Amino acid sequence: MALKYWLVICILGIGWGMSFMFNAILLRELGPLSVSMGRVAFGALGCWAYVLGRRLPINLTPGRAAGLLGFGALSYAAPFAFYALGQQHIGAGVAGIVNATTPAFAVIVSHFWPRGERATLLKSLGVLCGFAGIVVLSLPVLHSGAKSEFWAILLTLCAPVCYAFSVNIARAFRDMPPVVLVALALTGATFAIAPLALWREGLPHVTRAETWASLMMIGFVLTSAAFIAFYWLLPKVGPTNISTVTLIAPVSALVLGTWVLAETLRPEHLLGMAAIFVGLLLIDGRIVTRWRWDTQANDQPKG
Repeated sequence: MALKYWLVICILGIGWGMSFMFNAILLRELGPLSVSMGRVAFGALGCWAYVLGRRLPINLTPGRAAGLLGFGALSYAAPFAFYALGQQHIGAGVAGIVNATTPAFAVIVSHFWPRGERATLLKSLGVLCGFAGIVVLSLPVLHSGAKSEFWAILLTLCAPVCYAFSVNIARAFRDMPPVVLVALALTGATFAIAPLALWREGLPHVTRAETWASLMMIGFVLTSAAFIAFYWLLPKVGPTNISTVTLIAPVSALVLGTWVLAETLRPEHLLGMAAIFVGLLLIDGRIVTRWRWDTQANDQPKG
């Protein structure tokens, strides 16, 4: 794979890890539902600017519009809200590590999904490693008796579950240009989350420059631009290579949480992240496949 594609993957991974840092900044002035609303609304605006600027075709029926409303709520509004709700009690780094369990939940959901991909033994072991990592992350919280943090971790886990379902539901929209799908889904997410956010938290009142800057970054850059770049890159490198993003994002979230937000870095964070990484590598399967191939090649008679 060309170096420029690896650079884009690294930038995407670092950027999506940064989103947890910006969540923490936004939560200083906004409620968690308002954080989700702001991200999907600005994200939709950025995607629509791209779609209209490129004059991409938009074929939308009332039935499909209703489907996209639900898809957007599940794919964007709900996960972003779950992360913000959880981050009221846990750090950006921990939230980023929890986010890395998305492939593990995707394996489970896809296994039971109609015509979905069946889980292999290797992927099942990867899922177990991912859950082991979550257990390691939760142990210090359980020992300290901080129930709010424990429930925050469980609440944050709802976001990867949403992603796991949305990946399978997305197959119903394969005939749409990806960026158009994201623009419509983010619009649906905005319509879904806005009434709930306004009812529970009222009209957002932003007074700090850092809040506006974080909203611009998390909406236009880490949602609009990031997803446009993601779907530009996907056909060039394939889903397996682009999944490397899931290995980079939690490292970015943990480093930025410690460095910028002065969050405490515990050994359990590193151990939990290591277990989840092993799970991701097993689910990916390339390293094991390559090891088997090398072993078989070395076993061949020489000369």
